[in-house]
Amino acid sequence: MGVFMTSLTYALARIQKKMRPNAIKNSIIDKTSAVESGSQIVNSSFDRHSYCGYDCVILNCSIGSFCSISDQVYIGGSAHPMHFVSTSPVFLSHKDSVKAKFSRHEFSHMPHTTIGNDVWIGHGAKVRAGVTIGHGAVVGMGAIVTRDVRPYAIVVGNPAREIGRRFDDETAEALTKSKWWDFDDNKLRDAACDFMDPAMFLRKRSI
Repeated sequence: MGVFMTSLTYALARIQKKMRPNAIKNSIIDKTSAVESGSQIVNSSFDRHSYCGYDCVILNCSIGSFCSISDQVYIGGSAHPMHFVSTSPVFLSHKDSVKAKFSRHEFSHMPHTTIGNDVWIGHGAKVRAGVTIGHGAVVGMGAIVTRDVRPYAIVVGNPAREIGRRFDDETAEALTKSKWWDFDDNKLRDAACDFMDPAMFLRKRSI
């Protein structure tokens, strides 16, 4: 009985988690991609076969194909005017959480963030607005990314630093040139049998 109740409770919790709505505004999500419950996506795009997990916030961002974005990831956002007398929005023209307005100075600074193809971003990572993360890169769990990440780099920590690469420079460059993420579905099915062996994948395709 105890095992049954535990399984039932788990199943009900999963259903409840999935039933929450997500919030998607001014965004283009490819039909093959997915946004899980509780996530907020604004002014952004997802290319083919990419997903973000639960409770993510993604603002003003382009996300490539085959990207894996875990739960509670925050990407992008706006800035406050540090060169003004105050950073508070009560002096700015746009709407914000607080209602008071002492002036309505124009200020809008929301840099575009770019996530390449085949990028994996771990649970709870945060990516500063305006950063570019290169193809094939890996961002570790809880990392705080404040600067660009080169293709196939592995970054961790706060602030995020590169600790290695998925492949050597030659292989990383060849995979980037292959643009396999642009293959149509039939070509991708044919190539997928070699995905466990990058050298074989590249050799067969004379890249």
